[in-house]
Amino acid sequence: MSETFLEFQIPHQKIFNGIQFPLILSPNPQSQTPPSSLSLFTKAIKTEKTFLDSVLHKSGAVLLRGFPVSTASDFNDVVEAFGFEELPYVGGAAPRTNVVGRVFTANESPPDQKIPFHHEMAQVPTFPSKLFFFCEVEPGSGGETPIVLSHLVYEKVKERHPEFVERLEEHGLLYTRVLGEDDDPSSPIGRGWKSTFLTKDKSVAEERATNLGMKLEWLEDSVKTIMGPIPAIKFDKTRQRKIWFNSMVAAYTGWEDARNDPVKAVTFGDGKPLPADIIYDCLNILEEESVAFPWQKGDVLLLDNWAVLHARRSFDPPRRILASLCK
Repeated sequence: MSETFLEFQIPHQKIFNGIQFPLILSPNPQSQTPPSSLSLFTKAIKTEKTFLDSVLHKSGAVLLRGFPVSTASDFNDVVEAFGFEELPYVGGAAPRTNVVGRVFTANESPPDQKIPFHHEMAQVPTFPSKLFFFCEVEPGSGGETPIVLSHLVYEKVKERHPEFVERLEEHGLLYTRVLGEDDDPSSPIGRGWKSTFLTKDKSVAEERATNLGMKLEWLEDSVKTIMGPIPAIKFDKTRQRKIWFNSMVAAYTGWEDARNDPVKAVTFGDGKPLPADIIYDCLNILEEESVAFPWQKGDVLLLDNWAVLHARRSFDPPRRILASLCK
């Protein structure tokens, strides 16, 4: 139980093992000090951090709705109040812009493009354990951020394709991507190498790639990055279960632009091609098990990146969703 936060339901939620997904919290009207201002809200987050951590661990996703958060700066204060350490965005594929403090734009790819399901930065060894999203401007229509529990996906895929999962567990995955020099906002994976490695110096980029376990092959006006083999299935120690932790479906179905062919973007760790029919069945499983709710202005969604994959549906502008990544 919480003094400040009250759990409530919306029609879009699902229930897994008696737990709401996502878990939704709003201000408790019975509270003696309702969070009617941003400073009271951030104070309540700090005071009730143990409660918030426990519901996040239980559900994997917590939506804070109806709280006084209206700007990027407000959102930054909310993120800071949780006290998680910031994770610099090094090695990710999405084009993003820093807005304020620890706050970035979410993937800036064009509105007509879907972004397939993925764990944030699952294709590199250093990835966030938590991520926040904030709705600054509600979508004109569409633009939901569907979420799905990764242990459920693992169980369903293993049930339907046991040999495939066995090969994934044995070999892992190899991700290959060609990056231009600068960002290409027309592509969902259009981050150039300068912003990917936060440098204009090729030797510094080499060093940072090596630290990620990534190989670089410099081309005339671009660079090929080769990552892996890297595990496709991980073990979530805090929940004692295996999870589907990869960007396989996202890479195979969505890593496409002038430089990249999605079918070549991801293979088994031994370099052998992935079976297209199974990849598309994995996509069906992700969609079947997912939850998508319409964004409302002021919504703050906190995801446990170990437990949950996320995606983005296409939308009619305007829409502005901001993000923050935590270690």
